[in-house]
Amino acid sequence: MIPEPHSPAHLPLSRRRLLQASAVGLAAAGTWSALGVQAAHAADAFDTLRLRWQALLTGTGFDPAAQPFATALAALGDRARTQQAAMAPTAGSLWPDLPLGTVSANITSSYLRLRTMALAWAQPGTGSTADAALATAVITGLDHLHAIAYTPTASNYNNWWDWQIGTPQALLDTCVLVQPLLGATRISNYCAAVDRSVPDSKVAAYTGTSTGANRVDLCRVLALRGVLGRSSAKLALASSALSPVFPYVLTGDGLYPDGSFVQHTWVPYTGSYGEVLLGGLSKLFGLLAGSAWAVTDPQRQTVFDAVDSAYAPFLYNGLVMDSVSGRASSRGLQSADPLRLQQDDHGRGHTIIGHILRLADSGAAPAAQSAAWRASVKGWIARDQYRPYLTDAAVDIPELARAQALVNDSATAPAAEPAGARVFAMDRAVVRRAGWAASLAMCSVRTTFYETGNGENPRGWHTNNGLLSWWGSTFGNGQYSDAFWPTVNPYRLPGTTVSTKPLADAAGGAWGAARPDNTWAGGACDGTYAAVGQAVRGLSSTLSGVKSWFLLDDSIVCLGAGIGCADGVPVETVVDNRNLGATGQHALTVDGTTQPTTLGWSRRFTGARWAAISGFGAYLFPGGATVDALREARTGSWRDINGGGTTEALTRRYLTLWFDHGTDPSAAGYSYLLMPGADAAAAEARSAAPTATVLANSATVQAVSDSASGVTAANFFAAGTAGPITVSAPASVLVRESGGAMTVAVADPGRTASTVQVTIARPGYRTADPAPGVTVLATGSSVTLLVELGGTQGASRTVTLRATGTAPAPATATRLAPTQDAYVRDGSYGDTNYGTATTLTVKNTDSTGSGFSRRALLTFDTSGVSGTVRRAVLWVRGAVADSGGSETSLQAFATTADSWTETAVTWNRSPAPTTALGTGWISTAADWVGLDVTAAVNGGMGGTVTLAVWQPLGAVGLAVNLNSRENAAFRPHLELITS
Repeated sequence: MIPEPHSPAHLPLSRRRLLQASAVGLAAAGTWSALGVQAAHAADAFDTLRLRWQALLTGTGFDPAAQPFATALAALGDRARTQQAAMAPTAGSLWPDLPLGTVSANITSSYLRLRTMALAWAQPGTGSTADAALATAVITGLDHLHAIAYTPTASNYNNWWDWQIGTPQALLDTCVLVQPLLGATRISNYCAAVDRSVPDSKVAAYTGTSTGANRVDLCRVLALRGVLGRSSAKLALASSALSPVFPYVLTGDGLYPDGSFVQHTWVPYTGSYGEVLLGGLSKLFGLLAGSAWAVTDPQRQTVFDAVDSAYAPFLYNGLVMDSVSGRASSRGLQSADPLRLQQDDHGRGHTIIGHILRLADSGAAPAAQSAAWRASVKGWIARDQYRPYLTDAAVDIPELARAQALVNDSATAPAAEPAGARVFAMDRAVVRRAGWAASLAMCSVRTTFYETGNGENPRGWHTNNGLLSWWGSTFGNGQYSDAFWPTVNPYRLPGTTVSTKPLADAAGGAWGAARPDNTWAGGACDGTYAAVGQAVRGLSSTLSGVKSWFLLDDSIVCLGAGIGCADGVPVETVVDNRNLGATGQHALTVDGTTQPTTLGWSRRFTGARWAAISGFGAYLFPGGATVDALREARTGSWRDINGGGTTEALTRRYLTLWFDHGTDPSAAGYSYLLMPGADAAAAEARSAAPTATVLANSATVQAVSDSASGVTAANFFAAGTAGPITVSAPASVLVRESGGAMTVAVADPGRTASTVQVTIARPGYRTADPAPGVTVLATGSSVTLLVELGGTQGASRTVTLRATGTAPAPATATRLAPTQDAYVRDGSYGDTNYGTATTLTVKNTDSTGSGFSRRALLTFDTSGVSGTVRRAVLWVRGAVADSGGSETSLQAFATTADSWTETAVTWNRSPAPTTALGTGWISTAADWVGLDVTAAVNGGMGGTVTLAVWQPLGAVGLAVNLNSRENAAFRPHLELITS
């Protein structure tokens, strides 16, 4: 099923200023408060919730005569009167410019206009407050649309989103506002229309378009339908149907344990769909709190934790980074928007900030978390000087009121921007320093090259091929907000390596269909520094190569190697492409010489050592490099990259630096260092006395060392050695030495290894702090670690070693292959043997004789292993293969001592599982699972050990296919650590 957009793809709902109608008289008191009306008018639980929703939508505690409220309210009134005057009900439309019958978005837009008119009728200070003619127009419009468009018997057409989310949300919000004027019959009729498009079955299964942010939106519709229709069953369903949103996921849509958020299966979407999810949840938590339908699922804590782990890392000075906003970055200025409010990174960031503050003020989350969020929000508001939050016309009055109260709250101090680095499973990375922040966008088999759809973002082809975006604490905050996306050369996005092969609009297909075949994207991170890498591929291209970014204190080292292509066109790596604005003449200095500012100027520099762009930053080229530069003006329109965008011509000036690898390069490479915020003097000084050294830059390994931070880091695309680091398999390794301690972070961005041995040629370290998944095998002249990386989803395992204490006895890691394996099946298959299959299928149906229960058996010969077993892990690799779900658990078991043979064993003649051992979690994305079987191996050490793999007893699981020893790759094995 094709996924569709949320409301940002349609007319933006910029001013959801709905105040409850019966409280208009309170405006005379000087401070508008809907909460005071709730107590007076709430006759029962449904009325309480209706009035509470009005308060959530409209805000409380603000003076409508004060700014910024007075201007916003007056503008609302002007807009509503314009829409009222243009309304002309006919058999085919409510407004002439929104014909009904083929374009579903016109239904949504029509209801949104009625919503605006109702808002102006209810709000104080609009010039149409309590106007009878306006109220009549709203009711007339609702009845007309109910009769000809959104009816209990209409057949859906065009976009599912309008029928199930966009239209019913606008309709129900309008009904909440004007409820005293509707009467029971109208409300019943409107609810019947909603019930047809959004029946209970829409949330019966967590699949298709009923996941993530979409599921939250559907629950909002059901909840408001329950409030207006006075249906306890609808409210109960809305509350309970949120539960599938809360658990972490390992694949597909939702929140991941590391803070990733994905929608449309392949798209990192924290800033757009993630915004919708957080906004909907913050409102529903507040709406239902304290009622019989309160959201009490303990896993809702996942959402609270996500504020810090998923949203905050991508918020900077009030903006949310475009790398997690998908096709939303193309929306800009929409031709259908009467307010002409540009949608951009600051606007999306402000919306998320409003959601976080609403959640903090809802009382739903733990007090300590809410207090911390308030401090963070206050800091973001204070630091956004490019587009101040309190003067942003796109911020709704409830959020303005809440933010103004926070700004005035002397008890809450603004939190500073945190420093650090993060690498996410969704192929994204961020680094934050005192003076700047940067974001990396990559792609792999797990994430798309880009997303296009509904005519949006058709030229985003290269946005995830290493896009390196960055902002300064006091500069460059409008770099991507100021018409960047409609005017930038889409083949020259900063940080990317691309083939210049011409691509058609929407090349590769819609909805994230185009994904590269590489598995490597990600890297090692210790929370402060990071080594990030990507095996780059080209969209509809033969381009391939490897890229790395090493995130240091005041700089990012950028390396590329093994770059090859046979497209018959030049291949380029873009060092940067600075948006200078409409009139910018920022100076470019190269090796001490200031270059011309004339538009159209270009030059190729040979042996360049450094360059600096005034007001932005500097770039170092170790050992000298050939660098091309261009200063140009580029013109485009939002319509070029979004079917709903305006056609107005926009011109911006750009200063571009890039490496030209030539036509059809082979084994090309590059090396440069980015210093955000540095000027020419700082660049010259660092070039003369560099702290970062490139240790390796090849197709198999890229590595650096940095004397300033004590960091040595490497991305190994194959087993090998770089500087002091040696690995037994592809891995990313970050080593930091300071004050007699060495911290080592190891990750497997390719997600192909179960374990990796890492040796670091650093003497003197003796002991290690306990670290899950890391075993110190040896210390002394060097340190050798066994790191368990299977099932980590690319996350880092980190250990700190110290030069003090008594070194433990050395340990040995031994990997054993099974001597035999098979799976067995019950019921009518109870006497069938599956000993030669290339997969081991397991499933616990928690039933007897169904024919669908299956478990795996594996035997290992430990007679050749000596010493005491410290740890034993059974590693199996596979994926869920069941229509009943996407994630399930696995469990290992000891077995009875019965002998068995691979080619004869069956369910009816097999060793029975006995003691339950380690468990793991597996999804539809193929991965390793490590099961702790130490107890069983200790019991059988010196002989053969048979282990069963199944699922927890007493629970119904999903079918999982695991690679067997007969498989060509990723065979099961037993990892033993002995001493």
